[in-house]
Amino acid sequence: MLAAGSWCDVGERDGVRVAGRSVWAELRDRAAASDPGLLRLAAGLRTVSAIVMTLAVLSMLGADVTHLVAGAMAAMVSTFAIREKQRAQQAVTLALGLPVALASVSLSALLTTRVVVGDLFFIALIFCAVYIRRFGDRGTALGLIGFQIYFLSLFVGATTGQLPELYEAIAVAFGCSALARFVLVPETPTGVLERLRKAFRARLAQLLTAQIELLDADPDDLEKTLDDVREKTARLHESALMIQGRLGEGTSDEAVARLVQRRIADAEIAAERLGLLLLNLRSVERADTLTMHLPGASLPAAGPLPERDEATGTLRRDLEALRLLVLRPGVAGLSTALAQIRNRLIGYRDEENLPPASPAVQDVFRGVGETARAVLGLRIALEGPLDESEESDDSPATTRSREELDAEDVAIGAREESEDEEAQDTGLRRPTTRAAVQVAVGSALAIVGGEFLSSHRWYWAVLTCWIVFLNTASTGEILVKGYRRLLGTVFGVVAGIVLAGLVGQHTWTAFALVLLLIFAMFYSAPLSYTLMSFFVTAMLGLLYTLLHTYSMSVLVLRVEETALGAACGVVAAALVLPVHTDRRTNELLATALNRLAEVTVAAVDQLSGETPTDLLEQARDLDTAVADLRASTKPLTHPITPLRTRRDTAVYVVALLETCAYHARALAATAELLPTHPSIAADPRLRRAGQRIARNLEVITAHVAGEPDAGEVGTGSSIASLLGPDIPGSSRYGRITDRVLRHLQRLDEGVVGLARPLKVPVTEPKR
Repeated sequence: MLAAGSWCDVGERDGVRVAGRSVWAELRDRAAASDPGLLRLAAGLRTVSAIVMTLAVLSMLGADVTHLVAGAMAAMVSTFAIREKQRAQQAVTLALGLPVALASVSLSALLTTRVVVGDLFFIALIFCAVYIRRFGDRGTALGLIGFQIYFLSLFVGATTGQLPELYEAIAVAFGCSALARFVLVPETPTGVLERLRKAFRARLAQLLTAQIELLDADPDDLEKTLDDVREKTARLHESALMIQGRLGEGTSDEAVARLVQRRIADAEIAAERLGLLLLNLRSVERADTLTMHLPGASLPAAGPLPERDEATGTLRRDLEALRLLVLRPGVAGLSTALAQIRNRLIGYRDEENLPPASPAVQDVFRGVGETARAVLGLRIALEGPLDESEESDDSPATTRSREELDAEDVAIGAREESEDEEAQDTGLRRPTTRAAVQVAVGSALAIVGGEFLSSHRWYWAVLTCWIVFLNTASTGEILVKGYRRLLGTVFGVVAGIVLAGLVGQHTWTAFALVLLLIFAMFYSAPLSYTLMSFFVTAMLGLLYTLLHTYSMSVLVLRVEETALGAACGVVAAALVLPVHTDRRTNELLATALNRLAEVTVAAVDQLSGETPTDLLEQARDLDTAVADLRASTKPLTHPITPLRTRRDTAVYVVALLETCAYHARALAATAELLPTHPSIAADPRLRRAGQRIARNLEVITAHVAGEPDAGEVGTGSSIASLLGPDIPGSSRYGRITDRVLRHLQRLDEGVVGLARPLKVPVTEPKR
């Protein structure tokens, strides 16, 4: 065990010996946490690098400003359109994209004088560009390149006489895009996954910092501090999902991917549970798990600050030590000290090592021990096995934890993954086909309306109509996206006016500002669509200046065309094969409920002694389904929505589902331990406890799907009471831990809680 003085020595050594790098390390961790995997930074740098090289090459070739603008836009399109993860696939798509781009600009130039034929072809091109998304990332990229290059030719006013120069500019742009992608700012699946792992560590450390603040917060500041804990918990979960999405490409084999996935899930569950235990410590009554997921949830009655006795002082110190273990899993020269810290924290998993304190404080110490064990598993999975010098410093508790982890690794690696093929929609029910028809109709309306506004710049309305359909699946999503684009465009016009006035006719100054705005556009795109639209419009104001077509009327027309395009998109989505927001959210809600039922039933069956199944994959499917549902409810929860009751219901239902998903993940994680942990054994009686939860989920899913006579949600005695001993005088719970029962009880309560906002009838228990 590590004495208090030893831990302080580590802190002093840290402050003195590593003070020179501590500020840099803090900044690096903040950057990694704010931009997981540095994906936004890499996208911005890659695009700007491609544009800079294109401008440099074209300038040396003597290209005029028009072709410089065309080359810059082609470089931007050819860079951001490609989203495949493997470098070989990216190279093939980029190579295929060049002839697509050349054909698109050629047809645009040939049809520029044939208005009706050109418009009809443009609509057909738009339909094909959306329909081809059904073929995956490559189809999406080629469709995007074809559309954007056609738009580019309209923007620069391409004619057949300019085609040789445009061919040259586009070819140079694609070549520079390849150089930027594969040489200057390379991105490999392994490298991205490694950066995502660092981001997970950084966000886990930030969550622990917020939890320490929760421990020390004044009662008046408790709600604000809890909001910070909620935000950091959600950000940690976001990082976990991003890692899960990259494991297949970024790891050497399936066994390694499953191991990393398991360790990430363990760390996330342990950290979230630690936050709940700290909230219980700060409350005079037991906190509900929903409080950790529902913004604005009523807090349990806050108790006074914990007394600053020896136990709470040790707790504060150990939470800081846990954060140190997360941030510095292996620092040269500190391995022995870190091993001692790890031994101390993992020791809290054993009852005899808990300090004398109240039950609530001891629960937090247990949570610290479980989180330290999860951090150790994360350290081994991400950095490899510890060396002999580190293992030699292990305490018996740490050695036992390491043996448990090793046994779990063997069990995980021995399982085979089974894939179930789901039925796909066909015809007009296929999402890509439906979207292609909708965007084609909307674009036709935008062309007609745009021609009335301007016979030269009507294509802005078409571009907006096209964009509002990207990554949207319901009328509500399209409406919100159109509103955000219009809002960003209005503010961008103001910025464009200011920048155009400052730049004047200074060509290279304008290009420098364009590059800065493009970087900001790509860096902010995943964060705020409004902000991205602002940077796009401000950039266009500078491009108009470069093309000597800038005027106040042009920028005002840009706003009008944007509003028209958004309106046409909404009209097409509402009238042509509509997917109403209610229908979309109900479908995703039913999917999430089904995934929740699958994970719960499989976990309970495994805890009851059934054959082990792939719980990790099922838990990941559940997380994905809940994330999809959360995204689909954004139109319902948007601040401008007038339906306040509906908004509150959507927020509450999603928070309840996230709470249920947390308990289901915890059950799955516990069930996965059965083959390797002697402290957990199967208990057949658990099956009867899980039957009520499974049936209630079936009833709620049937009601959401609109099935008549779906039945009622049943309630009754607590889950623990259903585990009465089969033999008089025998142990009530066998070797099933209290934690399993708590998760089952919370899951049962959460499922019943879902019934009320969804207006599913609930059968009250008989007295």
